[in-house]
Amino acid sequence: MPFRNLETLESWLDEFRELGYPLAGALKVIVQDGAGGADTGLVGFRLANAATFVSIEPAAGADAASWVATMEPRETEEVLDSAGLLSLSGELATLSALCTFLQAKSQSYLGSRSA
Repeated sequence: MPFRNLETLESWLDEFRELGYPLAGALKVIVQDGAGGADTGLVGFRLANAATFVSIEPAAGADAASWVATMEPRETEEVLDSAGLLSLSGELATLSALCTFLQAKSQSYLGSRSA
């Protein structure tokens, strides 16, 4: 699916950054080859307020436009005070907005192809 290629995802992330959401962590497109060498689309985000990596990718199954976030397991516990939790909640809210943004871009792409 062309809307998941590296160049398109990078342009979508640039567009998302321009919306002014706070991005304390590192956000980037990660090359991921799917079946037959297809670029399946994978966005990586390293949380700044918890030593956790989050991958954001299209959901498996019939709904090709939905995006989901997966938090990688950690070997050590993360202890945060109230300020750290508040900062982390802001990062998670931004990730939620990013998933919604990517879903809207994907739905728009799929809609323009069927029109």
